[in-house]
Order: sequence, then C-alpha cells, then structure tokens
Amino acid sequence: MKNLITKNKEIITYLIFGVLTTITSLLTYYLCVYTFLNPNNPIELQIANVISWICACLFAYITNRKYVFESKSKNVLKEFSKFLFSRLLTLIIDMGIMFLWVTILKGNDKIAKLIIQVLVIILNYIFSKLLVFKTHR
Repeated sequence: MKNLITKNKEIITYLIFGVLTTITSLLTYYLCVYTFLNPNNPIELQIANVISWICACLFAYITNRKYVFESKSKNVLKEFSKFLFSRLLTLIIDMGIMFLWVTILKGNDKIAKLIIQVLVIILNYIFSKLLVFKTHR
C-alpha cells in the first residue's frame, strides 16, 4: 500500500489540492452570488465566475508548485505565466459552458458550476503536467 501511495504521490496530492482549489472556487463563487452579484444577470454571472477563478488560480499555483509538482524552477515568472495561460484556457471553457447552461438553457447556476469543476480539474492537471511543470519532474 505504501509503495502504491509513493508511486502515485503526484496524482494523490493533485487530487487533494484540486478538491481544495474547487472548494476555494465554489465558496468564492457562492459568496459572490449570495451577497453582491446576481447570477440571473449574464454579466454579473460571469463576474462572479472570474472572481472565483482568480482566487482558485492563485491558490492552485502556490499549492501545485510547492506540493504537487515540487517545482524548483528559478524562473517563477515564466512558470507562473504558463500556468496562467493554461488556466485561462480552462476559464474560457468554464465561462462558455456556464453561459450555455445557465444563460441559454436556463439551468441552475450552482449545479452547473459544480459539474463543470470536474472537467476543469482534469484539464488543469493535464495542462500543468504537460505544459507548466514538465521540466521539473
């Protein structure tokens, strides 16, 4: 069992911090839409989505760099830029699906946000592993 955990440490820590990043994103989003932004307004829906993305992205970069991929890169700015670019791609996907699901199809924004996070976690891992932290393994 210990060997299995050691062998899959990166995936296990990514999943743990992925869940924590998702919680950060969801809590931020829900805080926005329950306090000062109206999810029935398409612009405010996307503002809440972007605010939650910013908070989650900052949390994810710090935890991914330190705990998941254990990056030792001296060029933090370049690494962070790649990270942000890859996260922007998944943000665009997130926003597109939220727009389609909530604004066009009139679905529940909270359920949509939760389901979309599963897809975003998978894509973010792939981008982080293959594009951002690839030279640090």
